[in-house]
Amino acid sequence: MRIQSKKLTTAVLFCVSLSLLAVAVAAQKISLRSITVISEPNASVWIDDVNYGKTDTSGKLALKTFSGGTHKIRVRAGGFKETSQNLPPVQKGDLSITLVKTTDEAELAFQQAEAESDKEKAVELYKKAIKLRPKYPEAQLGMARAQLDSGEPDDALKTIQNARKARLGYAEASAVEGRIYKALDKEDKAIASFKRAVTEGKGVQPEALTGLGLLYKERAEGFAGAGDFESEKQNYLLAADSLKKAAAQLAGAPDATTIYQLLGDSFERAKMYQQA
Repeated sequence: MRIQSKKLTTAVLFCVSLSLLAVAVAAQKISLRSITVISEPNASVWIDDVNYGKTDTSGKLALKTFSGGTHKIRVRAGGFKETSQNLPPVQKGDLSITLVKTTDEAELAFQQAEAESDKEKAVELYKKAIKLRPKYPEAQLGMARAQLDSGEPDDALKTIQNARKARLGYAEASAVEGRIYKALDKEDKAIASFKRAVTEGKGVQPEALTGLGLLYKERAEGFAGAGDFESEKQNYLLAADSLKKAAAQLAGAPDATTIYQLLGDSFERAKMYQQA
């Protein structure tokens, strides 16, 4: 009975979260469009470096993403060469993306690393991929993430800086660099990296915007503990500004609901109850 009750509660919360997302989307006048990606089975799909999930056994993934402007869609499946292409603003309905088999050992090692749950084993596979292809920014980015998750921020920083050298203007790498600096308690450098990521992404970089929002939110909580209410509110408003932009860019993505909840909490703590 306890398990069933817990499942019911989870289901209710999930439905409420979806309702909150729908209200937030309507309030911000975000236009969503429906797209069905058709590719290989179990292929991962990204739009603007945001993971929207994997295709099913028939190779299909139905998703909703925000309209307006041209975006980049990227698809990867094990044993196939990763491909990316522009996603024009008029694109709706079925989108077929053909993947080509690969025998590139560096790419195959990279794919193995991406699928590996053991972070230490993943790092070794990333290193193998980079040894086979010294300038491999995607592998360096993945290795930096794995090193950070393994509690090795200093190693992760060196790796991510190599990734940024291998690809100039690499917005996703700058966002991860911001996360690394935050883990190293170097907040000013973290903010600079997050802001650079947004600039490199031409304004579209929800990971960096979320990172900024969380950083400002934590700062605000610190000022609250010190009784500095003016600085507390100012930082909550900075957090809300970044989180609002991130939420708009993530509309339709799996992480959007969480960002909206953080946004509402920031407004509430800033005593801006109508916005919350």
